[in-house]
Amino acid sequence: MLIQNEIPKEDLEYILEPFKEEDNKEEDNKQIISEKIIAIVRDAKGNIIDKREQKMRSLTQYYLALMSIPIIGTMSGVSTGTATGIMTNVFGLPGNLPAGAGNVGILDFDISIQLGSGTQSFSLTLNSLASPIANGSGTGQLIYYSQSFLYTSNSISQLLTVSNSGSSTITVSEIGLIGYIYISWNSTIQTTKTYLFSYDTFNTPISIPKGGSATFQIVITFSG
Repeated sequence: MLIQNEIPKEDLEYILEPFKEEDNKEEDNKQIISEKIIAIVRDAKGNIIDKREQKMRSLTQYYLALMSIPIIGTMSGVSTGTATGIMTNVFGLPGNLPAGAGNVGILDFDISIQLGSGTQSFSLTLNSLASPIANGSGTGQLIYYSQSFLYTSNSISQLLTVSNSGSSTITVSEIGLIGYIYISWNSTIQTTKTYLFSYDTFNTPISIPKGGSATFQIVITFSG
């Protein structure tokens, strides 16, 4: 049998044409997951003075680890709970739960939006904002109200409202999702860890005037 060393150019173009079409289709497709940050600022009279919307860009390795839990699990074993690698290597959680009859390990977590007045370069291992703005009515502080969650069949949204009761304008330049993970056994919380699940800076800083307020929303949308 004679085998050619080269495929004729016209034949090669014909063979590759379907693959080119598929590449173009993929470029036109929407993202499976998209995230955005929305900010609305009001003055002391309740009038909207600023409104922003930008893409959320910077999810950390801790966010990935959290999302992997439903797939790979947390701990397993008959007599003792052995943690999966991502729990120990990324989250730094204990590798094993104490052995004992009837011992049950429980993993809980909580997430909240935090604001800051600094900036820093993003890395997958960031674990805090550059300059977090504390919750309070003192100088440089914002009052953080209860956070709420909204969801539809294809989106999850977290909402934070803050107000400035201080005597001067407060500038917000960074935003992140702060997460807390708790491991309990024997009906007692044994380990508490804090993580930064996302970190973004605003394209231009947001100013919240004296007596003003602002609402910050992080929206994650899933498209089919």
